Amino acid sequence: MKIQKLILAFTLSLFFAMSAQAQDKPSPAETAEGEAAGAKITIKYSSPAVKGRTIWGDLVPFGKIWRAGANDATTFTTSKDITVEGQKLAAGTYSFFVIPGESTSTFVFNKVAKQWGTYTYDDKQDVLRVQVSSQQSSSLEERLVYEVKGDSFEIRWEYGKAAAKIGA
Repeated sequence: MKIQKLILAFTLSLFFAMSAQAQDKPSPAETAEGEAAGAKITIKYSSPAVKGRTIWGDLVPFGKIWRAGANDATTFTTSKDITVEGQKLAAGTYSFFVIPGESTSTFVFNKVAKQWGTYTYDDKQDVLRVQVSSQQSSSLEERLVYEVKGDSFEIRWEYGKAAAKIGA
């Protein structure tokens, strides 16, 4: 009888643990992949939701370094040497940050790929910073999204978006 109760208790606790994991995470892990300039580009990030908040200039302040996602810093991997906005970026994996602005943002590639947010961010470890145009969209992007296109990659969230050209 005691063994049956133990088995039942174990089964119930396992069931509850599994159902808790099955629920949506507030900022689920996502991956954007594609080919650009003959290189395989992989962007790994956590995708937070807008949830009725004002993102740009409020939750994510203008002019300050942002992890470009949630939780761990976003990573950007290129399988080959490429250029981003005409500047060289060697093959490898980098943490990716953004310094958002109303009309121009800065995309930052940092050689310390594994970081939690911006807590240990060190600008001396930056290998590349490029200026990109900040744009407004007429449609709401509820979750943060990255997209690798044939000659660029783009970040979109709320009503804001920015893209950088990728070349060989």
